[in-house]
Amino acid sequence: MFREGDWVLIVHGERKFLRRIDPKDSINVRKDVLRFRDVIGKEGGDRVGNFYLFKPTLEDIILYGFKRETQIVYPKDSFYIALKIGAVRGKRVLEFGTGSGAMCAVLASAGSEVHTFEIRERFFKLAKKNLERFGLEGEVHFYREDFATAEVKVEEFDCAFVDVRDPLPYLEKVYACLKKGSPVCFLLPTTNQVASLLASARGLFGDFEVKEILVREYN
Repeated sequence: MFREGDWVLIVHGERKFLRRIDPKDSINVRKDVLRFRDVIGKEGGDRVGNFYLFKPTLEDIILYGFKRETQIVYPKDSFYIALKIGAVRGKRVLEFGTGSGAMCAVLASAGSEVHTFEIRERFFKLAKKNLERFGLEGEVHFYREDFATAEVKVEEFDCAFVDVRDPLPYLEKVYACLKKGSPVCFLLPTTNQVASLLASARGLFGDFEVKEILVREYN
């Protein structure tokens, strides 16, 4: 049942809202009003007037709850990436370019021990706040520094995710701190960057894959 302080996903027609339950609050959509005191004691899937109530999934939290100052890694990509690099319980994952923390939340929710590096202070603070707000910090270790100058051990990580503007200067260090044969994912927005990365990574990494994931909505 929903209790005061819980997060609830509220659906009204095609609109969705993620809110923390405070019995003094309410939400208005057109002429419909949902008073949060009426949500307390309800269960996920219940309906109050024209409002449906659901327990939010991790995707809901990222899309409707995370505050952003950067372009996030959307769930259509992040869940696939976590699967491809094998970010499961018991694995040590390197991430740098934390941004708003969306990918970090997915990696942590998979049960991995995540070590994430972000050089920009406001992004570093935002990512920490996003994860702490929803209790997603788990086994996450935040570092406010450039991975290029960070002290890491050789073959320390089981997999890695890199989301920075130019990953080329980091390639050899990423390679050195990954265990032999471990996977790494680089997120890049343009084909020119992909081509440059492939040319620079040959001789270090093998078994390359380049993918774009498209999601098509139906009405």
